[in-house]
Amino acid sequence: MAKALTSSLISAFLEMMAAERGASAHTLDAYRRDLEDYVASLLAGKSGPVDATEKDLRRYMAELGAAGLAPRTQARRLSALRQFHKFLYSDGYRNDDPSSNIDSPQQGQTLPKFLSIDEIDRLITTAANHPGIKGKRLLAMVELMYATGMRVSELVELPYAAAARDPQMLIVRGKGSKERLVPLSDPARDALRDYLDVRDAFIPSDKSDGHADRPGQSSYLFPSRGKTGHLTRQMFLKMIKDLAIESGIAPSRVSPHVLRHSFASHLLANGADLRSLQKMLGHSDISTTQIYTHVLESRLRGLVQEHHPLARMAGHGS
Repeated sequence: MAKALTSSLISAFLEMMAAERGASAHTLDAYRRDLEDYVASLLAGKSGPVDATEKDLRRYMAELGAAGLAPRTQARRLSALRQFHKFLYSDGYRNDDPSSNIDSPQQGQTLPKFLSIDEIDRLITTAANHPGIKGKRLLAMVELMYATGMRVSELVELPYAAAARDPQMLIVRGKGSKERLVPLSDPARDALRDYLDVRDAFIPSDKSDGHADRPGQSSYLFPSRGKTGHLTRQMFLKMIKDLAIESGIAPSRVSPHVLRHSFASHLLANGADLRSLQKMLGHSDISTTQIYTHVLESRLRGLVQEHHPLARMAGHGS
């Protein structure tokens, strides 16, 4: 009975997250895994989410630390628990929130990993030398990632309509179904045009009309024969890992998120401001964008050394 009740509570919470907050399928899966692990711990201690105490939550967080989970992972789990318990409280399943006084684990500042401009050039040059229609698709995807800083889920789920008319700006649907406009560079537009010429070859054949060789229809910019209907995040990850090896870059240093970080870091290093970057990345809070301030600090130090009169005078000695 307890298991059935907790399962229904988790399902109700996930339905709320999807309906009211526009959570993606990937986010919902992560929440489900985290909450199922939490509930299993509660049930082992003869408790449940409706009657769990602050002590139960602290014990669970201690278990995560003892299991060796990184502080960042622990913090993500705690965030899921907090949202779950706020839901239980607001919907009347319980009359308090036992998670309200629990602090997040201390985390060190982790700087984003990014590639140099030269390394990005090598990736793009290698992709441009790939033959055939798959080469055109690969180049278009890499150029779009680096030109816009999109999340990989946003890239693979781009609708065909967003890019069908050689746009100078791309409409990207991000977290919570929020839309934002991002500008396209000329190289990205060129690569996109070349890819659109061959896009139909990636659309599954329409066998329903008796023509197995005739392309069907797809609403995605990067269609696929898989059940999602579009190229998956996992497939794109494999594509750029292979591209990294061909470019003489360690594949462990390359991922879609590294391309996103590279976009942001290179923009800031060349004069962009944090507010503009926040809008292009689709961050709802400027504090998220501030992880890139290490680039600003480096640029400001360079400006002072190059232009401040006292810095120039110091180079002459006394």
